[in-house]
Amino acid sequence: MSEEMAPAIPAATLVLLRERAGAPPDLLMLERAGTMAFAAGALVFPGGRIDPGDHALAANPAVIGTNGMADAAARIAAIRETIEEVGIAIGLHPTPDAATVASLREALGEGADFGALLAAGGWTLDLAALVHFARWRPNFKETRLFDTQFYLALAPAAAEPLADGGESVHALWISADDALAGAEDGRFRVIFPTQRNLERLALLADFAAAEAHVAQFVIEPVTPWVEDRMGEPFLCIRDDQGYPVTGVPLGDALRG
Repeated sequence: MSEEMAPAIPAATLVLLRERAGAPPDLLMLERAGTMAFAAGALVFPGGRIDPGDHALAANPAVIGTNGMADAAARIAAIRETIEEVGIAIGLHPTPDAATVASLREALGEGADFGALLAAGGWTLDLAALVHFARWRPNFKETRLFDTQFYLALAPAAAEPLADGGESVHALWISADDALAGAEDGRFRVIFPTQRNLERLALLADFAAAEAHVAQFVIEPVTPWVEDRMGEPFLCIRDDQGYPVTGVPLGDALRG
């Protein structure tokens, strides 16, 4: 791997877990529109770019549970994007009802400032509701590279996602194992980072187990590289970051 890192767009993703009695948790995932420039048609978690407004909010001393300005901005972006993309609000106090969240979503879709909306509604942000899970920072020569922070959060009871019909065409609750099975049999398209994260999430029985698992690792960038293994190129990641699968044939990764 080259030590020189290509420019990347800061982004944040939120993995929502919905616990089930006697079964692994469901995860909230989106099917991206086939016309999108990045990960077209793929199954992904809600998220997007970190905007200047997220950094402005991160500077507000009223936000709770931050680990530095950059981390706070990423958590805010993950919360904002999840409201925009699926209509579910995490980390807002007091907790807004469904109709209020729908109004927030509509206002954000029309370009309203998230900070101004929070102030008008009397909400504070509890950023500690999000658990830092991973940071993926590829370094390949692609049109768009994202430096993405992944967070976990427990879904509100009875949360019902709704795709925005633009960037995403379908929202669903699905277990990590079922998503992986769908990727294997061709029902879903799953890109390399999502597949590795699904494999890791499949190890976790509930949200408490997820918190305990994450606490075992220092969050460092996951930066894949290509290496030759007995004449075949493999796409690889480090083996000390919590992932059960750390290398796959490059052709398989590209097909995903």
